[in-house]
Amino acid sequence: MSKRILLTGAKGQLGSEIRQRVAMMPLVYELISTDMDELNIADQDQVERALQAYQPDVIINAAAYTAVDKAESEPDIAFAVNAKGPENLAIAASSHKARLIHISTDYVFNGRHYEPWKINDPVEPINIYGESKLAGEQAIQRHCPEALVIRTAWVYSKYGHNFVKTMINLMNSRDELNVIYDQIGTPTHAGRLAEICLSAVDQPQFQGLYHWTDAGVASWYDFANAIYTLGSQLGLVHNTCQINAITTADYPTPAQRPNFSVMDCQQTRKDFGFARHWREQLHMMLQELQQEEVNA
Repeated sequence: MSKRILLTGAKGQLGSEIRQRVAMMPLVYELISTDMDELNIADQDQVERALQAYQPDVIINAAAYTAVDKAESEPDIAFAVNAKGPENLAIAASSHKARLIHISTDYVFNGRHYEPWKINDPVEPINIYGESKLAGEQAIQRHCPEALVIRTAWVYSKYGHNFVKTMINLMNSRDELNVIYDQIGTPTHAGRLAEICLSAVDQPQFQGLYHWTDAGVASWYDFANAIYTLGSQLGLVHNTCQINAITTADYPTPAQRPNFSVMDCQQTRKDFGFARHWREQLHMMLQELQQEEVNA
């Protein structure tokens, strides 16, 4: 018997990758895809009506307010989506006996030490986005402690707006780019994260906090150089562009970013399977973009 999944944020990067994968196994999962237009998770009544109507076995919350800089001037909106929304889902999931899988972020940490962040390390977000995501985690732990919360980082895919696609566009239109080299983390392909979420659907024994990123470590400068090299090889970048390394101080933004947000993912990899290196995942994603260009 197929499991019924209620997916929020279905039009985002992770939501789109989940939909793509479920479409290939219709006998395994029945997917109810919702986005902001169909389900505003910040509205408790809407969430309750959705749970009553759909009676899902599992909720995957891929909905999030992710405009890190904009959140500094829109804290109410950020907290509505990233904190109140998960709280509403957690209350409804607990009431309706549904499993809840929620996505959080590396930005719950302050980034001020240089060892991979462990699951139980002290949290201290340094921007509104991180504060709102932490509040969402805490609400879920209060109302639905059996839920699974997966922290991830630097997510990209062929869908939506992200660093990879932005860099390709800029590299094709400019002769020179400045990219920050002193913020360190791990790029994460949304496709593999989607697979982890779907694997968790069938493993309710895994609860609480987990970390998931691809393998390896990079700065934004490293990431940009890999995009340029691989993108050029695949014909996605057809311009000569010089990439310059700059510091965070050289590029001030409304929101502070963690300097080091590499996360310790050992437990997740033990429970859910291997992680490919971020360069390998990037190459696979760029090949997908290349194939779409060919088919266009």
